[in-house]
Amino acid sequence: MAWQPQLVRRVDAAGNPAASLGHVLVDDYLEFVAARCRPNTLLATAFDLKVFFSVVPKEPADVVTADIFAFITAQKKPRQGPKVVRLEDGETGLSARTIKRRLASISGLFGYLMTRDDLAVDRNPVPTGLANRRRSGTRGAPLLRTPRTLPRVLWPSEVETVLGALNTARDRAMILAMLLGGLRRCEVLGLRLGDLSPGERRVFISEGKGGHQRLISVSAQFFSAVGDYLDRERPPVEHDQLFVVLRGPTRGRPLSADGLDEILDGVRRRAGLPPAPRPCRSCARTWSSSTSPTGPRRE
Repeated sequence: MAWQPQLVRRVDAAGNPAASLGHVLVDDYLEFVAARCRPNTLLATAFDLKVFFSVVPKEPADVVTADIFAFITAQKKPRQGPKVVRLEDGETGLSARTIKRRLASISGLFGYLMTRDDLAVDRNPVPTGLANRRRSGTRGAPLLRTPRTLPRVLWPSEVETVLGALNTARDRAMILAMLLGGLRRCEVLGLRLGDLSPGERRVFISEGKGGHQRLISVSAQFFSAVGDYLDRERPPVEHDQLFVVLRGPTRGRPLSADGLDEILDGVRRRAGLPPAPRPCRSCARTWSSSTSPTGPRRE
């Protein structure tokens, strides 16, 4: 192979995130993805393709279906030793959901290459499933089976334990936004002062998953905690980001995803709850350049 995939993240002249791997066709596809998807989707797609072409050292036009099966086998190999398994599916390698996401990224690349009329790519090597004996239009077996799991719901006593383990009104407000409003981590971090409507007890989510916006109702407990946080803890700042760092050299800056994870880990530890699973750090990073400085971080 004439190229080695190297993931490079950057911001273009217009301020939009971009990513490249060092191959003209793959980079063209990533530019196409950047124009129609969210930044995190772009970064996840670029990382998935980097992993694939690192395992399958071929030009895109030379990839065949056998390479896809070899890639699946490589992804299912144990990562942390044969004795470490996940409880949800009993497997030792990457989860089926992660592998299916990577296959979707690979399939998207070849779908793009097939659509172009200037290339000799006429088929997608990623199969949609396994063929069965019946050919009468019935759907074959899935390529990968993913376990059907439900999120673990906290009991009322556990909720009280979690709320009792919080150290600040800011942390209480963030936890209540998740518990009572169902907000995701990125949605909590993206809240601004203007997004809150205490009189109507509503919160406007301007940057939800996939860029969708929505208006949700939240209990008065959340707004009471926010009021305590604004009155007693939030330092004077020049921006309208709701949740900020309270101590340390970054005091007053918007709270980062790593900072929120650190807070949640501390709450779980003090409440006696198991640690939360971590997403892949290589594809879960944000595009913001305002990362935490080196040294100890005090949120």
